Amino acid sequence: MSELDEYDYELPRHLIAQHPLAHRTDARLLVVDRRAGSLQHYHIRDLPSLLIRNDCLVINDTRVVPARLVGRRTSSGGHWEGLFLSADPQGNWRMLGKSRGKLAPGETVTLVDRQGRDDLRLLLIAKEPQGTWLARPEAREETFALLERIGRVPLPPYIRAGEMTEADLTRYQTVFARAPGAVAAPTAGLHFTHELLGRLVDEGVVIARVTLHVGLDTFRPVTADSLAEHEMHSEWGQIESAAVDAIQRARSGGGRVVAVGTTSVRVLETAGAPGRLAPWRGQTNLFIRPPYEFRSVDALLTNFHLPRTTLLVLVSAFAGRELVRRAYAEAIREEYRFYSYGDAMLIV
Repeated sequence: MSELDEYDYELPRHLIAQHPLAHRTDARLLVVDRRAGSLQHYHIRDLPSLLIRNDCLVINDTRVVPARLVGRRTSSGGHWEGLFLSADPQGNWRMLGKSRGKLAPGETVTLVDRQGRDDLRLLLIAKEPQGTWLARPEAREETFALLERIGRVPLPPYIRAGEMTEADLTRYQTVFARAPGAVAAPTAGLHFTHELLGRLVDEGVVIARVTLHVGLDTFRPVTADSLAEHEMHSEWGQIESAAVDAIQRARSGGGRVVAVGTTSVRVLETAGAPGRLAPWRGQTNLFIRPPYEFRSVDALLTNFHLPRTTLLVLVSAFAGRELVRRAYAEAIREEYRFYSYGDAMLIV
């Protein structure tokens, strides 16, 4: 058995959530107690009774960009699909693109809006060694404003083969999203409402914000033969002094740092790597895998993750491989909903 087989499991297809629940806080919550080795069943709406005064809930305020693009090759009319990844200061886009036949630098692609109408053209500048394209939109509009108008929600392929509905425009976005830049949602944050956050604050829970722009590689399986050989992707993030101060005050008052999602964990552990949590911004390629000493995170709220991914490895480093294996088996037995629109675990 290979090292990666330790992070594999079989999931019945009907447990992959295809739509969000009508009410975000109705999601089920499997509470995993590392010290007791116990598993208990709750709902997200129960969080005010599960967290304690002075706990600090750390949320990722990245905003998902409508990054999926649809169009046609201007010259031939052939179908084209792409995914916006980032923009540079000169207005060039870094993106993925695919079409029948080989795309060539100098070609243009005519993008269509969500109603299927022709909108603007993209000039393909160059293909990069890793397979991404550099392209330039033939428009003066600001990048994120343009994407909000013509882009589609970049749903992962296991949700309706990536085809969005109008509801996904709001539901594949956290209620606290404010910094555009992600091409996938920080899914643990999707369970929160303003009302739930208000109830938590009323109970003495502190809310702190970080930012990590979730990249395309987040959900990709590890393909190397061993974890040590895996080349971890890099994502941009930051934690400001106000969040650092809130976390330190919470810990001084006996509270725990409760990271909402693996993305928040990566920011906190990157910023705390020198031994003391401090403001930070930049790119992180931190790959958290066993054995790992967590310096900045005491508890973790996270969705269920795909097998053989760095996300499942991170959760296993935090809770222990055997306990995570038991938790996933329990969730499957109890028919929890899995992945982006699915249910969650609280690991304490």
